[in-house]
Amino acid sequence: MSSRRLVEVCVDSVESAVAAAGGGADRLEVCSALGEGGLTPSPGLLEVIRERVKIPLAVMIRPRAGDFCYSDDEFEVMRRDLVRLKTLGADLMVFGLLTPGGEVDVARTRELIALARPLPVTFHRAFDMTRDPRAALETLVSLGCERVLTSGQEKSVLEGLELVTELVRLAGNRITVLPGGGITERNLPRILRECDAKEFHVSASGSRDSRMEFRNTRIPMGRTLAASEFALSVADEARVRRFRGLADATA
Repeated sequence: MSSRRLVEVCVDSVESAVAAAGGGADRLEVCSALGEGGLTPSPGLLEVIRERVKIPLAVMIRPRAGDFCYSDDEFEVMRRDLVRLKTLGADLMVFGLLTPGGEVDVARTRELIALARPLPVTFHRAFDMTRDPRAALETLVSLGCERVLTSGQEKSVLEGLELVTELVRLAGNRITVLPGGGITERNLPRILRECDAKEFHVSASGSRDSRMEFRNTRIPMGRTLAASEFALSVADEARVRRFRGLADATA
């Protein structure tokens, strides 16, 4: 490919956003709780990130962890979050909704797309939980989604590369297939060569030691098997820069 590939980095803090932008990210997916796969960010987080970075921000609308089949109350939360966050500096909106049978929830997806306009929409990795990914892709095209984030219905893009490659081909210029999930500096060149994606999605995270000097290590503040409160996962500017260089080298 001769065109420059776009690097999207998912972030859940101002520190990560600044580091990712400094490393050459083209776009940020702004979430909270990346350890849960990414949830809706707070208004304050989005506002401060918008003040600190100038690149486009794709904002996650996901009211809870777990599956993507939402109750009426959860859907109302999504509607209200989208309307609020849309006014605070979002450039794109990101969400995904499924029926109990594993299909795209057409009616609710259509409603959120309408609320998001004129902003473009990404259907996130809820896509990887659909019963028939090819049919789901056609549904998203018909609904007017601009892109779909996918690992090819496997744990990582590398494992799902055959399906990702097929989806890129089927999508053509109708919708952008955004590979994301388990992409590393080692596997990115192969992924881009084989699937010929125009964009890709990474976390590019590293660990930073907590600023806390006094540490009570006897109790966790979350789940018993959660990571230590004193080791913080943040975007690594150097890693983002390496991803940017690899993307340019394989263009």
